[in-house]
Amino acid sequence: MISILMGTYNGQAYIAEQLESILGQSHQDFVLHINDDVSTDETFDIAQQFAAEFPGKITVSQKPVNSGAAKHNFIDMMIRLKDDYVMLCDQDDVWLPDKIELTLKEMQKMESKYGSSTPILVHSDLRVVSEDLSSVISPSFRKAMGADYSRVKLREQIIQNTLTGCTAMYNRSLANLIESEPEFMVMHDWWLMLIASAFGKIGVLDNQTVLYRQHGNNVVGAFDVRTLSYKINKLRRFPEIKKALNETYLQAGSFLNLYKNRLSNEQIQLLETYCQMPNMNKIMRWKTLCRLRTWKHGLSRKIACFLYI
Repeated sequence: MISILMGTYNGQAYIAEQLESILGQSHQDFVLHINDDVSTDETFDIAQQFAAEFPGKITVSQKPVNSGAAKHNFIDMMIRLKDDYVMLCDQDDVWLPDKIELTLKEMQKMESKYGSSTPILVHSDLRVVSEDLSSVISPSFRKAMGADYSRVKLREQIIQNTLTGCTAMYNRSLANLIESEPEFMVMHDWWLMLIASAFGKIGVLDNQTVLYRQHGNNVVGAFDVRTLSYKINKLRRFPEIKKALNETYLQAGSFLNLYKNRLSNEQIQLLETYCQMPNMNKIMRWKTLCRLRTWKHGLSRKIACFLYI
């Protein structure tokens, strides 16, 4: 009924603890699929040991060559592995015992309201913890990151992702829309959020369902955006901000190319106009941004966006 997709790479320090947390879930109707991205440490061996101990509960595979980034490993699994419900899972977190149960209840509530033929995505908040799990850095990832989970429109998502993939569950109707890897995507969870915002419904749990382990190798880390130092540094990082904005144009163009036949005329116009922004002068970019109402959430992010767009 539920497939959990875990992409692994050199995670020997954390993977066993994560696997134990998944095996200890209050809801047990799932299969965990692990796809290793040619780890050079003991990650693959640890995963195989767990699979041997829990046959039928855990499957393990390994890519023939390293994909170069976690997003490629995950999107490969998301294309290949479909189920009634699919969850994404990072190797270095810890799932709280009722994560699957709570997320599934919200999903089933939404399917009762909108129908199972509607593509539906459900996600939640997280608790940010130290590397050894001994202390809580932030009780709410959402608050620390200044994330607004109510921003579910396509025009809002093309410029700013609000999904943390390791909290996500999506239904088969949404899974069936993931057909091929796009020419460009920033991250696999952002791509998933674009699909959900364009074609389906998005539900949010206020609960923290994951212990998000903060360490030096996080692909995406957690930062407290409410601090003055963060706001000042944000406005000073011109190359980083410019690169991130340029990537949103590339991703929006890839999304338009793949899904144009399914998008509404209004959505096509939105994406086409947004993708043309790099070719406009500064004044026209400002005007277009305001007309599309495609700006980031949070004052410092908005200012940075208007400064560097």
